[in-house]
Amino acid sequence: MPQRNLLLLSIKDFFTREILRLAFYPFLLTMIILYVLFFVAADMGFEQLQDYTVHMEQSKTTLENGIPHTEELSETFQGSSIIDFLLKYSITSWLLNFLLYTVGSMFVLLLSIIIALAVIGFLTPPILKVIQQRYYPDIDMVGYGHMGTITWHFFKSFFIMILLIIMMIPFYFIPLLNIIALNLPFYYFFHKLMTFDVVSTIMTKEEYARIHVVNANSVRIKTLILYLISLIPLAILFATAFYVIYLGHTFFVEVRALRERDRKDQPSDSEVTVSPKVSTAAQRL
Repeated sequence: MPQRNLLLLSIKDFFTREILRLAFYPFLLTMIILYVLFFVAADMGFEQLQDYTVHMEQSKTTLENGIPHTEELSETFQGSSIIDFLLKYSITSWLLNFLLYTVGSMFVLLLSIIIALAVIGFLTPPILKVIQQRYYPDIDMVGYGHMGTITWHFFKSFFIMILLIIMMIPFYFIPLLNIIALNLPFYYFFHKLMTFDVVSTIMTKEEYARIHVVNANSVRIKTLILYLISLIPLAILFATAFYVIYLGHTFFVEVRALRERDRKDQPSDSEVTVSPKVSTAAQRL
């Protein structure tokens, strides 16, 4: 099936009542988790700020009747007064706002991607079941995924992502390159989870290994495009179900072609059956 038709078919499926109902759960659960985490983090940060103290010392020299006088000034800032002190100066105020809004927004965005992927993993089988019944009734879903393998794959991909984040630290300070370095670990996590959720529901591990050899790069391009869409604020909260549908169509088409080739390669009954005359001659020998 042409990729354009596959994309249009996925969009059409996404806006059906049954899929929209399932797509609502990642949005709702992700928002609840982010809401709780926000207030927990804010409360912890406020408590740490109240216990934090900054001691500032500076000297001030003035001239009185031509005679220099040096005055030592000492100030102590504690709790919320630290923020007040930082906001008094334009440079520190700009840096503080940059950290709070830019870095904070990026952190929330990437955290929402992780949570949405964890939630959609539980909804992948029912979504793919709808697609299978609608378009691929001839394809048996003989996936190898279960709770143990899904949990193991999630945490394995998560820790590899953390390791990549640490390895990429030197590149975070290089302009333009830092954009790639920041997103590469998260794309790895996104690609691994989305692909595993879909293929482990549809096909066997052996079938996926054969399909992966031929279609690995095309699947990476698709998941990369889907990941870039996820970077749009709030897009990941609604679009995870669409990602499952799109990748589901992709792998349903591939596994159908694979199984048809296997059936054609299998010898027919007439080729396997030995004629009576040949069987008799073999017995005489």
